[in-house]
Amino acid sequence: MNLENLRTVYDNQGPFATVYLEGRSPAADSEQQVRLRWDGLRESLANAGAAEEILSHLDDTMIVDDISEVQTDGRTVVANSAGVVLDEHWDAALGTGDAAHYSEVPELGAYIRERTRLVDVVLIIADQEGATIRELRVSPQHEAKQHDESLITGDNDEDIHAPREGAMSHNQIRRRADEIIKDNARAVAEHVDGIVKARVPDLVVVAGEVQGRTAVKAELSTRVNELMHETSQGGTDDDAAEEALYDALKSLASDYIQVKESEQLENLSYSKAHSLAVEGHEKVSQAVQRGAAATVLLNYDVGSEGEGAILAEAVLSSADVGLIEGEAADGIAAILRYDVSAALAD
Repeated sequence: MNLENLRTVYDNQGPFATVYLEGRSPAADSEQQVRLRWDGLRESLANAGAAEEILSHLDDTMIVDDISEVQTDGRTVVANSAGVVLDEHWDAALGTGDAAHYSEVPELGAYIRERTRLVDVVLIIADQEGATIRELRVSPQHEAKQHDESLITGDNDEDIHAPREGAMSHNQIRRRADEIIKDNARAVAEHVDGIVKARVPDLVVVAGEVQGRTAVKAELSTRVNELMHETSQGGTDDDAAEEALYDALKSLASDYIQVKESEQLENLSYSKAHSLAVEGHEKVSQAVQRGAAATVLLNYDVGSEGEGAILAEAVLSSADVGLIEGEAADGIAAILRYDVSAALAD
């Protein structure tokens, strides 16, 4: 995963306070719960040496008018003396509870792990008249986040279901209806192609009624087809259909993540065999400091000591970050841009 968008966070001057507030179920006493949880984290940061101006910035972020949103969504927040430099209304604590860190670099290992598990999806919910297109971020652990929605139909406003009485023979009517469905599908495909070209999503998922799906799939470009998956689950008829559809998306996202992790493990194994990878905190740290790391690989679940500083160097040197299930020394490894002997030479 490319983390270039975090460069502005790491470009700021430390020290930093990094806060993870776990997302929890809404409750009548949400405000009291958030205040109590934040008070505990605030005290921990103060005891660690965080200045009052940093804590004040965090106060303004945590204690807001709609505090129930903080309770249900969770927060990942980073602040320094100048202000808040990262504020994500999203739980990146993986169910591990609240946490607070005060350090020279942001401690974003947990956040980056969750970001790496996010899958960018373009969802096409097709019917014979066109499609609803949703741009989403899907995670196996979280509710999908929708960024945009478009309703696309063709230019023809003829009724494709009922013919005008006496106007055409049955075969003519059928051919005309098929032409209209094809035109509508072509409009959908063109719109999706523009989204894929601009956003480069991980998956394009086609859902909806069978004839609509078939028509749209026939019009998709080669570029879109390479990303395309199909589901017959759910739809937009009611809440149950929507839930079934999003369950199917989570399953596809989970499969995609597993494939990427397998690819990362294979890449690491190949790179080690060709002296293009290192493991362990000391060697990975040395590689990222020298700009020699192409990809830093983190243990899927468990953070390693000192990974905050490594991730800071990785982002600033434009390295990618991935996840692996396999064992790596100290829970961290790196695939290099060039040979180990050159990357680690004194």
